[in-house]
Amino acid sequence: MKKRLLKIGTAIGLTLVITSSVTLASPTLREGSHGHNVLLLQKKLQAVGYKISSVDGIYGNETERAVAEFQRDNKIRITGVVNNATWRALQQAKKVKWGSDVPPPTVKQAGTLQTKGPLAPNNKPILAKGKVGDLLKTARSYIGVPYAFGGATPKAFDCSGYLQYVFAKNGINIPRTADEQYKLGLRTKTSKQLVPGDLVFFTTYEAGASHCGIYLGNNEFIHASSSKGVRVDTLSDTYWAPRYLGGKHIVK
Repeated sequence: MKKRLLKIGTAIGLTLVITSSVTLASPTLREGSHGHNVLLLQKKLQAVGYKISSVDGIYGNETERAVAEFQRDNKIRITGVVNNATWRALQQAKKVKWGSDVPPPTVKQAGTLQTKGPLAPNNKPILAKGKVGDLLKTARSYIGVPYAFGGATPKAFDCSGYLQYVFAKNGINIPRTADEQYKLGLRTKTSKQLVPGDLVFFTTYEAGASHCGIYLGNNEFIHASSSKGVRVDTLSDTYWAPRYLGGKHIVK
């Protein structure tokens, strides 16, 4: 009888340990995650002052950016992925009253170029043919710069931050994100219609335009790759070809 009670007690103890470990475990959340934990994450980010317009339990681009901003503001390595360190910091975070003494979080980073004047218009060519050479020279000058989510300076770029910076260096103010940049220029029916300086877009981690680059000619494009930083690849590459969304003709 004692042995049986011991076994039962041991079993209960194990159950409590397992239950406790599950309760205390910090789930890793990233782009594509969904469910109750993502919903809690979104509510917490919103509660401490970060912009989340859709509290829907889906870890999309907006949630990833809010996480990256929180990581940056709390001196956590910026990945856009919620790990143990991010969970711990979120649990301790308190509502921040943004005001004259405490600026709100922003995606702007030191060294980011801000051109004067309005954004380049959508659905129109924006790059003078005579400026293509200078723009491509600027783009190539950053080959080898590492990738970082939210990166928009020569210290590290993400894909759309790289394009925005290169165009700003050439006096053209374009939007910050790939989906907004996709609205620029005129859509091309095939890649054969592209000319050097045009933009190319891909579907990677989410539907629509989620990656972008600048067409160099000869089927090549330059972009900030998440694995190898700024580099040149081909549109026929086995990874990029099936993910090619389309090109936008921006050279006038």
